[in-house]
Amino acid sequence: MDIHEYQAKELLKKFGVNVPRGGIAYSPEQAVYRASELSGDKWVVKAQIHSGARGKAGGVRICSSEEEISDAAQWMLGRKLVTHQTGPQGKLVSRLYIEEATNIAQEIYLGFVMDRKLERVVVVASAQGGMEIEEISAEEPDSIIRSVVDPAVGMQNFQAREIAFSLGLEPALIPQAVKTIIGCYQMMWEHDANMVEINPLVVTGAGEIVALDAKVSFDENALFRHPDISELRDKSQEDPRETYAGDRGLSYIGLDGKIGCIVNGAGLAMATLDMIKMAGGEPANFLDVGGGASPERVLKSFKAVLNDKNVEAILVNIFAGINRCDWIAEGVVLAVKELDLKIPLVVRLSGTNVEEGMKLLKESGLEIETANTLAEAAEKVVGLWKASDETLAEAS
Repeated sequence: MDIHEYQAKELLKKFGVNVPRGGIAYSPEQAVYRASELSGDKWVVKAQIHSGARGKAGGVRICSSEEEISDAAQWMLGRKLVTHQTGPQGKLVSRLYIEEATNIAQEIYLGFVMDRKLERVVVVASAQGGMEIEEISAEEPDSIIRSVVDPAVGMQNFQAREIAFSLGLEPALIPQAVKTIIGCYQMMWEHDANMVEINPLVVTGAGEIVALDAKVSFDENALFRHPDISELRDKSQEDPRETYAGDRGLSYIGLDGKIGCIVNGAGLAMATLDMIKMAGGEPANFLDVGGGASPERVLKSFKAVLNDKNVEAILVNIFAGINRCDWIAEGVVLAVKELDLKIPLVVRLSGTNVEEGMKLLKESGLEIETANTLAEAAEKVVGLWKASDETLAEAS
């Protein structure tokens, strides 16, 4: 789960990380008022969306007057900001963060990420801040510093000092840098975050280290332990298809294709996507219906898939171990009847109670195509989708 920049900064501030003063605004008038509260002669208006590269899309503006603040706020609010991370659909700007301007003397990149392979938190830092980490890796690979944190002892002062010295900071700045690095790690550890990124972390003209931007992502599986973090979720920034499925306990990732997939098991789901592509189609989603799926859960899965209006065919691929094919078949029949399904549907069942499941499908009298293998199922669903697509094209 991602959160907004201003929310991330509030969390980091509690752990001793220095952040600029700022306030949230939901209208141009409120943006001007926030700037007056901060005083000064320069302010930064920042669109709050779950994406990087906001500045390149016009989502970050430096303003020197109330009129400029109002104009920037009017331009951003209600607009779908498109960055290379959001895709062409963009993300809606419904709130702004008004922040005091900072006199920047040096920019640094500082990131903390959970490395699944190492099963450790890895600190990634670079003296070349202000760029995406991918750009830094390509343009300044030698500048990247990596440090693995031992979970048994956590981030230690000596380790934070090593990182700070490797960044080439002045000796007088080392204590501030150590405090910032340890604060970021502690926040990440105590809140079960997957990622903390400060880009840029800046050294100001006055010799202070300040987190000028902040991105934090949390492990959704651990949110039950952090109800205060769960409250920071902004569903307007999420893919509505994924939000719908996630709220119903389904593992779902939206894709750009036309063939919806309902599968049990992440590995089988990935193999199903590959087979659809090999057969000449494009999958519309990854959906793992999970083990022990009831007919009602299968129905929820169909609703989640059909929530994507681009879906023009559906493939159900189940290898039943904990699951039972007859439960899946009951759910498929229930979904076709209740949702009045009109698009092509192919079902491949294998494993526990497969005979009973196939019998239920055949005796339903519904237009449900069946297959014995994954390859056959993929070929069938792609063929039916192409045929229905051509029919629709001719009719129009």
